[in-house]
Amino acid sequence: MDYLQIEGIKNLNGRITISGAKNASLPLIAMTILAKNQVSIKNMPDVVDIKTLLKLLSNLGAQCTFNKKNVLVDTSKLTETKATYDIVKTMRASILVLGPILARFGHCEVSLPGGCAIGQRPVDLHLKALEQMGAKINIEAGYIQASAPKGLKGCEISFDKITVTGTANIVMAAALAKGKTVLTNAAREPEVVQLCEILNASGVKIEGIGTAILTIHGTNKELLDIQEFSIIPDRIEAGTYLCAAAITRSVITLEKVKASHLGAVISKLEEMGSKFDITEDTITIHPSKKIKAIKITTQEYPAFPTDMQAQFLALATQAEGTSIIEERLFENRFMHVSELQRMGASISLNGNIATVNGKTELSGTDVMATDLRASSALVLAALVAEGTTNIHRIYHLDRGYDSLEKKLQNVGAKIKRLKE
Repeated sequence: MDYLQIEGIKNLNGRITISGAKNASLPLIAMTILAKNQVSIKNMPDVVDIKTLLKLLSNLGAQCTFNKKNVLVDTSKLTETKATYDIVKTMRASILVLGPILARFGHCEVSLPGGCAIGQRPVDLHLKALEQMGAKINIEAGYIQASAPKGLKGCEISFDKITVTGTANIVMAAALAKGKTVLTNAAREPEVVQLCEILNASGVKIEGIGTAILTIHGTNKELLDIQEFSIIPDRIEAGTYLCAAAITRSVITLEKVKASHLGAVISKLEEMGSKFDITEDTITIHPSKKIKAIKITTQEYPAFPTDMQAQFLALATQAEGTSIIEERLFENRFMHVSELQRMGASISLNGNIATVNGKTELSGTDVMATDLRASSALVLAALVAEGTTNIHRIYHLDRGYDSLEKKLQNVGAKIKRLKE
């Protein structure tokens, strides 16, 4: 098993190219189930989650190739409609195949999902919406069994709670449904927007893209002609490297990035003292020598993203004063706190609120990653810790970050991947 060894107290400098967004790639790979042609996808990040989903599609009968950030997926000869536990258990996003398989074939079995243990992320909203579209749903022996022999029917759906994967799943299901589906309280994340834009360009008329109300005009089971497209930049990866620059007080330029997707993150970094030079596809951060304390509440896009909470918590350990971080989306998303405390951080938890007392001197030690974004928080802390930090169980990190140690090495970090 691999681990990362990082020597701290190192100033960084240089340029980092941002990879394609993992959270955009996954629904777009699932979307190829709706296609009648081979689909070419560019700017795909080289991360474990992508390979897992491609393996799942291969098991269903698809032809998949992944070569230097370019993916070809041909689902025209899909033969299986059962997504088995052995793959789905490792990645919650596997549930994204439920909507498109059901819409295309009228039946499917999908194992209940796994993924990061950051709290309850039930799929009941997905299932309730599919039932409204005419599907019959049973859960038996850990599998979702869904059938709609006469096809799914468009209807009006209102999510009780905003769900990103739920929105993507139902949009894909509605794409092949009969009639019009109106989805209210839809997620507005850039990753959802890209999915809708590509479906819209592929013959599925979608109104309200980028808003909380989507109207999808289904094709009544007619498969789509999906032309080549490129994955949007990963805003969470970009935000992580901006935090790396801020915590090490380094000037770093990000390339192939969309600042418009990072409004809340950039705003909070400005509150903490950083300044920015922004162009159409670059962001240069000029951090402050003195980091200011901050108050953050995680909420759905376009508010502050839960996927950046851990990184800002690490950054807050180096801020002057007391920072308050409230996590409103996932109840178990403070598991990284105990590991940061091992490094010397002064953090107290009260329910879903973390209070960070800064500035504290961090010391290198052995720590353990508990989920994907917690892994990156430990990397950030290690960059400024005195001595050497060993971060174990980095398979979490590999699920979502493309070549993290190489990118940090290129800007001067003393970081290397070793074997246990």
